[in-house]
Amino acid sequence: MIWLLWLSVAVGLMASAEDLWRREISNVVTASAFVVGVVLNGYLDGWDGVVSSLLGGVIGFAVFLLFFVVGGMGGGDVKLMAAFGAIIGKEQVITAAVMTALVGGVMALAFLGYRKIRRLVTKPGPELGEQPDRKLFIPYAPAISLGVLLSFLSEEKLWTNV
Repeated sequence: MIWLLWLSVAVGLMASAEDLWRREISNVVTASAFVVGVVLNGYLDGWDGVVSSLLGGVIGFAVFLLFFVVGGMGGGDVKLMAAFGAIIGKEQVITAAVMTALVGGVMALAFLGYRKIRRLVTKPGPELGEQPDRKLFIPYAPAISLGVLLSFLSEEKLWTNV
């Protein structure tokens, strides 16, 4: 369990850094994390670990695919959740998705609040030729990563190994 936590931290940091600076998450990070997650779970729990890992990846992908289809998130976010699903397995992936939604909601409110305050301070009124607001970009990899890490707190197995 502790190896899965450390792997999640490493993947979360890499994906979050990419999402914040490049506004995308590379396939190298997500595909590598998926493969390492399956292999590590197989090493730790045998074939049961491999099956749980693959199901976790499919569940993570399927849940976030719905949001991608309606335009709520990018493809990298979907692949990242699939990779995390492969790392944490089928038992924990739904908890991680719920935690991610909560963290993402708080982040979205913070971004919107910041945007509103910035607009009030820098531009008190509309200016001639001002373009309508562009779509708000919120990097979601930090929310996914934090949601996954928070899901470890709900796992009793973690506390027995610490």
